[in-house]
Amino acid sequence: MKRDTILIFEDNKIDREILVELFRQDFKILEAANGREGIALLKDHFASIAIVLLDNVMPVMDGFTVLENLKDKNILNKIPFIMITGETSPELERKGYEYGIVSYVKKPYQADVVKQVVNNAIGWFQYKMQLEIMVKKQNMVLQQQTKKLNQVNEILVDSLSNIVEFRNMETKQHIKRIREYSICLGESVMKLYPEYGLTQKKLEQIGWASSLHDIGKIAIPDTIILKPAKLTPDEFELIKSHTTKGAEIIQNRVRINDKALYDYAYDIARHHHEKYDGKGYPDGLKGDEISIAAQIVSLVDVYDALTSKRVYKIAYESDKVYQMILNGHSGAFSPKLLKAFTEVKQSFEHLHDLYCDED
Repeated sequence: MKRDTILIFEDNKIDREILVELFRQDFKILEAANGREGIALLKDHFASIAIVLLDNVMPVMDGFTVLENLKDKNILNKIPFIMITGETSPELERKGYEYGIVSYVKKPYQADVVKQVVNNAIGWFQYKMQLEIMVKKQNMVLQQQTKKLNQVNEILVDSLSNIVEFRNMETKQHIKRIREYSICLGESVMKLYPEYGLTQKKLEQIGWASSLHDIGKIAIPDTIILKPAKLTPDEFELIKSHTTKGAEIIQNRVRINDKALYDYAYDIARHHHEKYDGKGYPDGLKGDEISIAAQIVSLVDVYDALTSKRVYKIAYESDKVYQMILNGHSGAFSPKLLKAFTEVKQSFEHLHDLYCDED
């Protein structure tokens, strides 16, 4: 069943009507005037609910009593909850996050902010669930030993390519573009610099492996991924850890029988944020200490991020992105890689149009 419904716990009729009006064109709406009514609706319509807006102060059963009632039922891991409150207490916010809510909406409502917070939360939960399904599928396939390696690869790519648009992060075509850009740039490197020992078979493996470059984000808390404000230094360090966490997931959870493919996937997940001048992370690798596979995926990941629309920015035109990368706007890349990049400018533009995101 499609998750296309918003459940609103709100005792104030006027506030409830404001929220209903904000979302009626995009979602089905369920309304509850108190916590007890809302829990009953949640139980009856669980499979169709995309998100819950939960007022903190309600009669019969308030917001935190609702959360207490649900905490042992694993519901908050499957549906995002956003708490509605007129308070600004740090203690209240801390308590909500401990229960597992993903964000707060403050009264009086700011329509654009409310809609963005809701869309971000829905997108991230769908993204996370798709990644979890992908890992489970691979474990099942590999345990049964009934699939060939190319079928495992198809599960990797299909699971990630079908992720619905996540406006604050990657979009549903992101993985497809990363794979195609990687192969395209790799072919240019192979032609210009035979010393790297690239072959068409290796490029296909790099393309498949690039599908898992950001799998570590599944291990980052929702409250950090969805935070609308600037990250603190500690939070940024946590975001950066998706590289090492991704490598750990590939090492311990995604059991790929083909050693070459496994090595590429592990290396790319861990090192796609390394920079040629040594100012990247997590290991501070410099120059050709960074594998050519990780260098390729690093550049195409930057290209795709800059040419794609994000919550915090518009999509830049290809010509501008081309110059930004050549000028070191997003960190240093090797002169050889940049030369290869200049050879595929038009091919990248064609791939961007071919796998463009729907508005």
